[in-house]
Amino acid sequence: MSDTSNQAEATPSVDEFLGTRPRPRWRRWMKFWLPALILLVLVLAIARCAGADNKPEYITAPVTRESLSLSVTATGNLRPTNQVEVGAEVTGPLDQVLVDVNDRVTKGQVIAVINTEIIDQQIAQSRANLNAARAALAQAQATLDIDKVQLERLEEVRKISDGRVPSQIELERAAAAVDRDKAALASAQANIDAAEASLRGNLTTRSRAVIRAPVTGVVLARRVEPGQTVVASFNTVTLFVIAEDLSEMQLRVSIDEADVGQVKAGQKATFTVDAYPGRRFPATLERVDLASANTVQGQSGGSTPAAAGGSVVEYEARLDVANPDGLLRPGMTATATIATQDIGEALLVPNAALRFRPDAKAEEAGGVFSPQIGLDRDKQQATIGAGSRQQVRVLQPDGTLKVIEVVTGRSDGRRTVVRSDALKPGMKVVTGIKAAGK
Repeated sequence: MSDTSNQAEATPSVDEFLGTRPRPRWRRWMKFWLPALILLVLVLAIARCAGADNKPEYITAPVTRESLSLSVTATGNLRPTNQVEVGAEVTGPLDQVLVDVNDRVTKGQVIAVINTEIIDQQIAQSRANLNAARAALAQAQATLDIDKVQLERLEEVRKISDGRVPSQIELERAAAAVDRDKAALASAQANIDAAEASLRGNLTTRSRAVIRAPVTGVVLARRVEPGQTVVASFNTVTLFVIAEDLSEMQLRVSIDEADVGQVKAGQKATFTVDAYPGRRFPATLERVDLASANTVQGQSGGSTPAAAGGSVVEYEARLDVANPDGLLRPGMTATATIATQDIGEALLVPNAALRFRPDAKAEEAGGVFSPQIGLDRDKQQATIGAGSRQQVRVLQPDGTLKVIEVVTGRSDGRRTVVRSDALKPGMKVVTGIKAAGK
């Protein structure tokens, strides 16, 4: 038994036989404790995040001191200062159409010709009637001359015969014949005047068969083709539309009744058109109509009178527009901004700062790119009532909010003038709370 034990102790292990060092115990158990350690680290990290401070992250904007320009925005269309619709007063087929759209024309230029065969026949008939009337006048004059001589001879005979011959009846007949001849002469003269008037009318009609441009300008529309029959009626058919001068144009916009009291003639304005994004064109307000242009019926479901099912009255305003480069065209839709008042330097805060309340739900936050949290577009542009007392919250260095009371003034829909002894330029006023994950 002892020999066997001694022999076992003398036999070397596998590691000793291979000459390798035995692994430490911690390495042999690493496949168990390493995953447990990683799991523990993850649990600690999650617990730390869950127990971290959930203070909200505020969106701020600086208080500024600068000038505030008030304006009114309106939409309308560009039009020529003078647009003429050229019609026809003569019935007949068109022999020639000499201009097309975009052609420049001068006043008096022939732009179309209507066939004049029927009119020429009427002119020839009028001239024949005039000649016949003149011949009738000559005949009436000759008859009058003969009857006058006859009357004078009878009067001379009666004077020589001491009233014995001719008889009184014969003398009266001769005098009546002279009077009748004078009436026939006057009638013939009247017939001549009527024939001449008819001839002049036909000549005028023929001249109007040649259609000429009434103004110097550009052809905006051509609504006829050669060979088409033009029918003159009570409502004159429109053949062409000519704009007198496109270097000076007119912008007609609709002003809401809530804004019409702020606009007046002479105010400066700018406007944009979709054809040239980002470019603003200057304009000057010419006039605002006293009578309302139209009434826009609202739809239910909104907060404004129109949206609540009422109606909004609009007034048309006209703005003078210079178009020396010819970039602007009639009919373009334009959005005009009319500068109504320029307030001097004052403290300005965003309207969102006046509406912000710290108990607002974070879910309504629009993120850092939408500082006016929880407000739709209409509410964002609503103005704060001038003269009202409001509160703004200023972010302190330690992350707390300081409430400052202010008195509001005029607003342009985005920023509002405020008065406060405690509020200074450069202070950060809170406009909203960042949404989670932003």
